[in-house]
Amino acid sequence: MEKLDRLSDKLLVLRYQTGDADALGRLARKYYAPLTYFLRRLLDGPDEAEETLQDVWLTVLRNLHTLRNPTSFRAWLYRIARNAAYDRIRKPPGPTRWNAQADTETAVEDEQLDSLISQADAAAIHRCLDQLSHAHKEVLMLRFFEDMPYDEIAAVVGCKKGTVRSRIHYAKRSLRALMEGKEDV
Repeated sequence: MEKLDRLSDKLLVLRYQTGDADALGRLARKYYAPLTYFLRRLLDGPDEAEETLQDVWLTVLRNLHTLRNPTSFRAWLYRIARNAAYDRIRKPPGPTRWNAQADTETAVEDEQLDSLISQADAAAIHRCLDQLSHAHKEVLMLRFFEDMPYDEIAAVVGCKKGTVRSRIHYAKRSLRALMEGKEDV
């Protein structure tokens, strides 16, 4: 299935690069929910995520024609989203920036995860996930919610594959400790 998704993305990118504006809309619809979830977990709330998502798609619109390897679209897209989220985090709060508390009761948007765990388990996982560092949170989300391979995660976060493996290991350990009620994360 992953090969089919990559091929679909590649074809849509190539169609956009050759002048088919509808191809970008199809990509945006495909990645709207996963990117929104990713950004909501990295940022302070749904409004922050929505504003950042708009910035992400504006960047994609401006730069998609320069993407040389259409097969790497997903990693490229998540790299843009990650950078936009961290830019927003670093930006000092101003009068127009709204700092809402993260919605910890967010429903799980990943259908596969819904079928594996109960709603209460999902809410607990999401509350604990919100307590992890950004570095740990992002690698877990990319690996387990987006089902990205280690090399693709490395491209998104800008580090080596071994570093990704290490971060995932320590992130899982921290998440497990939080789930078991241990506060020594």
